[in-house]
Amino acid sequence: MNQKLKEDVLFPRALAEQIQGVGIIAVLTVDNAAHAVPAAQALVRGGITAIELVMRTPVSENALKSITTEVPEAMVGVGTILSPVQVDIAKTLGGTYGVAPGFNPEVVKRAEKIGLPFAPGVATPTEIEAATTMGCRILKLFPAEPLGGLKYLKAMHAAYRHLDLQYIPLGGVSEANLADYLEVPEVLAIGGSWIAPGALLKEENWDEITRRSEAAVNIFRQVRG
Repeated sequence: MNQKLKEDVLFPRALAEQIQGVGIIAVLTVDNAAHAVPAAQALVRGGITAIELVMRTPVSENALKSITTEVPEAMVGVGTILSPVQVDIAKTLGGTYGVAPGFNPEVVKRAEKIGLPFAPGVATPTEIEAATTMGCRILKLFPAEPLGGLKYLKAMHAAYRHLDLQYIPLGGVSEANLADYLEVPEVLAIGGSWIAPGALLKEENWDEITRRSEAAVNIFRQVRG
């Protein structure tokens, strides 16, 4: 099912292939810095080594530093990067890659300049064309399900199939529709917050996060082998 990836100006092929091999990116929103490492470790125990830590809370930077330092086996992506300054922070604190909910040319330029692998967010054909003009081939589709899910993705991608684009859908993806997304060759990996939601972090229910990780990984293996 995995297809050969085309080179992306901002996203090295080797890293993209690693993420493709995992197939699932667990989205983490950390409100308590003490929860960052145990949550990441619980994900890794369940087989998910690709993480997106969103930069939306006061402790996000501390959480990122802790995970990159103490959980070296994790590929820690930095999410919700909205400014060039946040690109610098992600790189300085050891982020493996960055993603954004939307397309900001200044963010893309900064990521390219300092060498942070980066996937901008797209929701429309116009944004796809703007991103590909800057050399981006790996794109975050957000918010995937509210936009129309796989039906929307397939219809929009049809016009750009010759560009060999790859997508990371996020927003409304869950265990219930995970297999459907993974069956689409153009989907590099999916992003999901259901695996390690804030409620489980607050409860410090690391076993349930590991269980959800294992369940998602099993679906991935059934679909992509």
